[in-house]
Amino acid sequence: MFPAVPTITVEDLPAGSLLLDVREDDEWRAGHIDEAIHVPMNLLPNKLAYEPGPLTIESRIVVVCKMGGRSAYVAAWLIDQGYDAVNLDGGMLAWAVAGRPMTSDDGQPPRVA
Repeated sequence: MFPAVPTITVEDLPAGSLLLDVREDDEWRAGHIDEAIHVPMNLLPNKLAYEPGPLTIESRIVVVCKMGGRSAYVAAWLIDQGYDAVNLDGGMLAWAVAGRPMTSDDGQPPRVA
């Protein structure tokens, strides 16, 4: 069971949202949201401690994974650390179903892996 965390749907996502994709490298290469920041979930604590970039306490962070499970855990952890985080309901699968644009880094058409 996943922790209860705030969620947002693809349809309700404000333009310009700070998106944090916590999937693994191979998933990211297959297809991702162009403007998302990629930090695999196991690397996130180190990233926040040493090179947070735009991932700050002051920013609302929308966490993304394939279906919404891993990102729910990450969003809950971020909230526990004092961040303003929400989970993207349905993850990349919902993004793809909604017909939102994706890009890939592996030379293939973008897809959710």
